[in-house]
Amino acid sequence: MSLDPTSLRLFVRVLEAGTIAAVAEQEFIAASAVSKRISELETCLNTQLLVRTNRGVEGTQAGKALAQLSRGVLHQLDQVHARMHEYSRGVRGEVRIVANISAITQFLPAQLKAFLDQHPFIQIRLEERISADIVDAVAQNRADIGIFTEVSGTTEGLTIHPYRSDRLVLITASQHPLSQAHSLSFSDTLDYNYVGLHTGSAINNRLLQAAAAAEKTFRMRIQVTSYEALLRMVEQDLGIGIMPQEIAGPYVNTHRIKAVPLTDRWAHRNLKLCTSNQHPLSQATVRLLEHLTAGD
Repeated sequence: MSLDPTSLRLFVRVLEAGTIAAVAEQEFIAASAVSKRISELETCLNTQLLVRTNRGVEGTQAGKALAQLSRGVLHQLDQVHARMHEYSRGVRGEVRIVANISAITQFLPAQLKAFLDQHPFIQIRLEERISADIVDAVAQNRADIGIFTEVSGTTEGLTIHPYRSDRLVLITASQHPLSQAHSLSFSDTLDYNYVGLHTGSAINNRLLQAAAAAEKTFRMRIQVTSYEALLRMVEQDLGIGIMPQEIAGPYVNTHRIKAVPLTDRWAHRNLKLCTSNQHPLSQATVRLLEHLTAGD
């Protein structure tokens, strides 16, 4: 029995999702069919690839090794498929993007719309991650393009491209004591409770670092996982928050929200884009990379 690329692709997806049921739902096939394909892989390779846990499934050592090898093979197959079809009907293929919430919310919707209008046969798989996870995903060939703000670890094995910039502002409820300020330094806000983003986000990490540098406590009263939720909490005066000015803009005044510029240098951020220099880029990835770095 030879290895089937479809089975390998499903196996990798199961390992990433942690459950067979989730992958079956995403692929619109029966969970039993996914299980059968994985069982056939185990028979073909004469080794156990998955173990069941109370949370789903995990890869054995052999399973993790197979997933790492399979990602490279599947990516190369995608590249062959894309290049062989680009001459007749335009470039084809799938591009895997991992990006932080700031890039997804501010820049990517319009850019991806314009790109897909030009390249209708390219598929985009977009996932939101925190910046540290984004760099790891690209380095380990689990994603083709990553968009992040800043990371403290190494970017060895990656090519870094400039992407976009944004500016962080303080947001408050309209009746909050800080709402009428023309501008503020972050240290001036630390006597008040904050609504923060999820643990590990670039903004949260920056605020914790800035509070420590000011030798003050960062009082995070509530944590949320999206800018929409942050705005709603601030609107109800449950705390103040910090977010990109472009995202806060539509909510200012109309949603009883005020935005106050921050004077800190770190409030002006440069988002970066990364690709692997250890694996060849597909034609579809190259086209999208050119589009994103051109600012279209």
